[in-house]
Amino acid sequence: MDATTAPHRIPPEMPQYGEEHHIFEMMQTLLEQLLIHQPKEPISFMIEHLQRNNDNVPKIVILGPPASGKTTIAMWLSKHLNSNLITKDNLIEEEFSHQTEDVKNYYQMTKTVPNELLMKMIQTRLNESDCIKRGWILDGIPETREQTLMIQSAGVNPKHVIVLNAPDMVLIERNLGKRIDPNTGEIYHTTFDWPHDVDIQKRLTIPEGISEVETAQKLLEYHRSIIRIIPSYLKVLKAISADQPCVDVFYQALTYVQSNQRSNAPFTPRVLLLGPLGSGKKLQAGLLAQKYNLINICCGQQLKEAVADKTQYGEVVQSFFEKQITVPDSVIMKVLSQRLKQQDAIKNGWVLHGFPCHLDQARMLDSVGYKPNRVFFLNVPLDTIVERLTLRRIDPVTGERYHLMYKPAPTMEIQARLLQNPKDMEENVKAKIDLFYRNCTELEEFYEDAITLNGDQDPYTVFEYIESGIINPLPKKIL
Repeated sequence: MDATTAPHRIPPEMPQYGEEHHIFEMMQTLLEQLLIHQPKEPISFMIEHLQRNNDNVPKIVILGPPASGKTTIAMWLSKHLNSNLITKDNLIEEEFSHQTEDVKNYYQMTKTVPNELLMKMIQTRLNESDCIKRGWILDGIPETREQTLMIQSAGVNPKHVIVLNAPDMVLIERNLGKRIDPNTGEIYHTTFDWPHDVDIQKRLTIPEGISEVETAQKLLEYHRSIIRIIPSYLKVLKAISADQPCVDVFYQALTYVQSNQRSNAPFTPRVLLLGPLGSGKKLQAGLLAQKYNLINICCGQQLKEAVADKTQYGEVVQSFFEKQITVPDSVIMKVLSQRLKQQDAIKNGWVLHGFPCHLDQARMLDSVGYKPNRVFFLNVPLDTIVERLTLRRIDPVTGERYHLMYKPAPTMEIQARLLQNPKDMEENVKAKIDLFYRNCTELEEFYEDAITLNGDQDPYTVFEYIESGIINPLPKKIL
């Protein structure tokens, strides 16, 4: 579009479509792959890449010193995610299966393979159909800075890199107890992970190169290499202590690989705050609007402003106010739409609260194209809400608002003239809370990606959680 004609009237469905279908990330990935591979037929290459549809499969690298448990964690992740485990040993076994005995014997003796050959094997393996469809986990690769650069140059970009660490003395002691099953390749330990099956116990062997001196030498080499590898993966790297039960390490690793990395795509927050009366929605909406310049849209306030401004719909709302009956959902939606479709709301984003209150309203909001991309439920115990609301008072002379516990009147004279709004009577408060929770389950099912927060804590702590939920991508749901 011509920048000289700005500002542009961008329909709200345009950014929503881009976010829902990850258009920015898709184009960014295509551009990266084009520049890396530089195909002679770029259009055919892009079509083939898109048909693979594998941008969301696991692409994981697990690194760590000897005896840190990286192979065990990699195997567990592979099984849980139904992905392909790739190690140097299984790559070489496949590559050398058709080679001469002399070549196989050379590798068995030296345990080394030229970087160029290793990169060739990795590329070949990752281009096989099972890796394209189900993703991959590289165990202990890359080992050096040179291998890291070669992997990056080949267009192999992991989405998650896990680095395990533990004190050297712990690793040396752990390594001395290591045993291996020659039939399956499973690794066991004399102290931490001894097999129950007697047949497996009998066939376990002591791996080569696990003495204290040999392990210390390997650790020294690892420490020299890892500090040169880490800078290449800072944006996707997670360090996890391996000096804890293996199950705990696994669940930390699993949680990380199920998270989405923060995108560079333009993001316009459309935030919906849900919660019972008195849960703090208004305060949190104000904080979000102040910090991120979002448009603060309170349903009740919008209805009052429509009446005050004597708009077309305001006159309709006024008639319902005068009769003290509920404004129909269709009228409420028209008033909200008038505000949500304004250019500042489309451009800056918005935070909505006070609507929807039940499933039909949520469906109505969705049907007219105003779909939130972040939804938060604020949970607060009934006793706390009753305390917050029933102790509110107002000074009829000045209009100043007070709270008998949190903001008492400064003088006895003011205290004596304070009045309570009938809406804050305990029976009215409990009735509204009961109504909210009767509809809450259906709303939670409708907004399945909603984030539930404990609203019964310091408001700024709640705000930090909401802020984190907006800034960071929603977690993936892997079955």
